[in-house]
Amino acid sequence: MKKIILIVVAVLVVGGIVAGTVLKGKKPDAEVEKGKVVRKDLTSLVNCSGTMQPKRKVDVSANTMGTILNLAVVEGGRVQQGDLLMEIDPSEFRAAVLALEATVLTAKADLQLAEASLDQAQEEAARSEELHAEGLVSQQELITARTNSKVEAARVEAARHRITQYQANLAKAQHDLEKVTISAPMSGLITRLNVEQGENVIMGTLNNPGTVLLTIADLGTMEAWVEVDETEVVKVVLGQEATITIDAFPDDEFSGTVTEIGNSPLGTGTGSSSEAVDFEVKITLLDDVPNIRPGLSAKAEITVAQRKDALAVPLGSVTVRDWPLKEEDIRRFKGKRSATQEEVLKPYGFIPKPDEDAEENDLEIEREETEGVFLMVDGFVKFVPVKIGIAGDDDFEIIEGLEEGQELVKGPFRILRELKDGAFVTIEGKDKKGISFGGSGD
Repeated sequence: MKKIILIVVAVLVVGGIVAGTVLKGKKPDAEVEKGKVVRKDLTSLVNCSGTMQPKRKVDVSANTMGTILNLAVVEGGRVQQGDLLMEIDPSEFRAAVLALEATVLTAKADLQLAEASLDQAQEEAARSEELHAEGLVSQQELITARTNSKVEAARVEAARHRITQYQANLAKAQHDLEKVTISAPMSGLITRLNVEQGENVIMGTLNNPGTVLLTIADLGTMEAWVEVDETEVVKVVLGQEATITIDAFPDDEFSGTVTEIGNSPLGTGTGSSSEAVDFEVKITLLDDVPNIRPGLSAKAEITVAQRKDALAVPLGSVTVRDWPLKEEDIRRFKGKRSATQEEVLKPYGFIPKPDEDAEENDLEIEREETEGVFLMVDGFVKFVPVKIGIAGDDDFEIIEGLEEGQELVKGPFRILRELKDGAFVTIEGKDKKGISFGGSGD
């Protein structure tokens, strides 16, 4: 019995030596990195950057022209709604009000005169009616008296309309006079003060904006105004959670919620050149930030999807091929390795030998660019189409096409993009001494 065991061992050793001799000097088609299909929790994030801005702020502009006589606030100061901010020289507007008040009084006096003349004309018309009935006044004199009464009535009506017009002008002048006193439209912090006492301010016109005197902001509720690329903004929806980091507070993270998504792009391509197209997304902070200031640089990570216990593969494992595969994307061996390749990959759908008219058939097949991975099976690789879900930081979710525990190629990219179905590979950095299948092209 002992003799038989020694003979078996000797045969195995000789067989190994022979196999090693036959395969000595054989090189793999590629050296690759190995990955694995695993289950893990995945979170898909959209990374973006922008600035911090108050959720509510007001730019106070000039509604009239003039010189600032009294500036009652300073930048950084707090104000309450209704507080005096500044006063513009009221001299011109006060004079206009006084002039129109006098005009209204004159118009009222004119109305009284017109009403008196109307009373007189009406009495004369009535007396002419009586005298005409007695034959003491001619028809022409009666008509004249009637006409004078109508004229005086019209004058009274005109005087009343003039009073209404002058009163409207007076109301406008009084409103203009009120505008020289500028009060705070809201409570908050003065984050910007653009003028000094003694400066002249102008109001805006159709083509020219007016002087923005100052900005009042409510820093109690802040937003991150971030720019999101067009390829990712479609994943963002209202209510999604986000994590915000502010450059001024590098050690802190703040939570927020997406509250607004822009519908118009911030930038577009012009002519033959193409520019990045971004959309503005506003994220409202849920935390208080001490000493926050508008305009601080910020970064945000918006959580657009989450998967628990998802089937996942490394990002670098996924590549693209035309499917079904072209003949040029398939590695077919001849001779010593063909039998091993057929044995290993046939259960995965690998066709060991092409048809005689494969090139002609190849032209008739309709193909579609398909995402997939290269499975590793006993030193050979097989391209398998997959259906991709969300993308995490380092992994893709796999919805269809793979099973947990399968080994696959995860890089390098320069190898993966040229790798062929059925190729013989070794693991990068692994000790290649010993016996392995295959050669470089036999």
